[in-house]
Amino acid sequence: MTSRNATHKTKKHLANLFRARFPYLYIQTWEEDRILSLIRDVAQDAELIKTTRDVILWRVTSGLIDGKGQPKDDTKQPLKALEYIEKYDKPCIFVLQDFHVFFGSEWRTPDYLIIRKLRDMLSSIKRSEHPINVIFTSPFLTLPEDLQKDVTIVDFELPSFEEIKAVLEQMIQMNEQNGRIQIDLDEEGKERLAKAALGLTLSEAENAFARAIVEDGKLGAQDVEIVLEEKEQIIKKSGILEFIRSDLKMTDVGGLENLKRWLSKRNKSWLDSARKYGLPAPKGVLITGVPGCGKSLISKSISSMWQLPLLRLDMGKIFRGIVGSSEENMRKAIQTAEAISPSILWIDEIEKGFSGYSGGSDSGTSARVFGQFLTWMQEKTSPVFVIATANNISQLPAELMRKGRFDEIFFVDLPTRQERKEILKVHISKRLIDPEVAGDFELTDEILNLLSSKCEGFVGAEIEQLVIDALFEAYAENSSVRLEYFERAIMNTIPLSVTLAEQIRGIREWANVRAVAATPREDREEYTNEGLAIPHGGILSSMDEFDDVRFKRGGRTVDF
Repeated sequence: MTSRNATHKTKKHLANLFRARFPYLYIQTWEEDRILSLIRDVAQDAELIKTTRDVILWRVTSGLIDGKGQPKDDTKQPLKALEYIEKYDKPCIFVLQDFHVFFGSEWRTPDYLIIRKLRDMLSSIKRSEHPINVIFTSPFLTLPEDLQKDVTIVDFELPSFEEIKAVLEQMIQMNEQNGRIQIDLDEEGKERLAKAALGLTLSEAENAFARAIVEDGKLGAQDVEIVLEEKEQIIKKSGILEFIRSDLKMTDVGGLENLKRWLSKRNKSWLDSARKYGLPAPKGVLITGVPGCGKSLISKSISSMWQLPLLRLDMGKIFRGIVGSSEENMRKAIQTAEAISPSILWIDEIEKGFSGYSGGSDSGTSARVFGQFLTWMQEKTSPVFVIATANNISQLPAELMRKGRFDEIFFVDLPTRQERKEILKVHISKRLIDPEVAGDFELTDEILNLLSSKCEGFVGAEIEQLVIDALFEAYAENSSVRLEYFERAIMNTIPLSVTLAEQIRGIREWANVRAVAATPREDREEYTNEGLAIPHGGILSSMDEFDDVRFKRGGRTVDF
């Protein structure tokens, strides 16, 4: 359903409720002006509502105010306002703002007199000769049990793409007339900016665009970053999701070209241009593999490639709090991710979050939260791309890996020779920037080949650390960098391929038939270096020991 159709559906739904004389409606929203504008449009649309109606607004600060801005005397008190509504004898829609404060909460006792009055009014409103509707609007959904059977909750979505784009176009037009800013936006650029602002209120979107304009006196596609910064405020206020800001780029990730190509082909797939091909927005990927091989690194890099906000879901925060709050926390996390979509939702080490999904020790809470997440993954229509990473794939339930949850499952293995060269080049080049520290050391292809051979069996994190260790050696000796420092760091490192040999074998056996290799066919190889260094400088003591670190590379051969 397009955003425009969704807005029309909301108007029609409201009109049908008015015509059916639903007495009490409840709309949760922060956007008072926008919902009032919508209600007034519906109230005066004879084609939709048949009988047009006045709209009268109530606030505790002003009492009842009619459409002409005229206050109704002595109606600031809620009981007086309700008495006025009960006696009103014309077709009318009454909008009561922030009336939830009288409904009670965890910190406030309900006003039972007002609740009783609302229940007493039901029969007179329903029997009234003229149609009367009462709408409660509030940023919070607070409804006492006494009124749950009498009040209808109406969903009011955040501004549509068309509404936000209209605000953007209006701001562009106004500033072009003034001639004070430079506009560098084509249609795709406008679409990217407007879609980046999805999840913001109209006021928040307008503020974000205004800030982009005053930053440098220009408005262009690069200002997507400023819009994303405004979205970060939403995440901070939710308290469950974490907004990840990362400067990492795909060029900072060595190797994994197969996975990179897959991701690159799906860039911009949430834009309208993809709709021409009948393409849905991608659901997500599950990335499993050897710990420390770059799963988290590439997850962070997708955000910069796609220019989308990256949100990390901490499962520990989902399960904290009082009984019954875990399901609500998951619901809020999903709502927040969808509210600021298109977005990327990252769940790191997902197997730890759902390890107790079978229920038992937690009265089934994990199972309910897991089921809630699975249902959303299967049925979601909002462009929220889910990245889940896992080290121990055996702990993941089979339901999570069923087709329809993720678009693809990728396996990240120990880096190949070519990948180790790229990782070494990335980390050495990034750190070795001072000419005095570099000295006579040149990062040639010959040196990269030598080092990549010596660190066979190392994961990406270990390669990064050996570069850091080598630079510490140079720093401690107040010397420029020398090749021997890197060789010494390699000799002093016991790789995970030795300490976690059995676990790596199990991961590879699983991935060989169930996952796609993140490394392309041309870069894949078997490990053949029987002189793999260990701390005391010797070699592996036997071929049995060597077999624990030399495996056939896992993952199906599917190149993108």
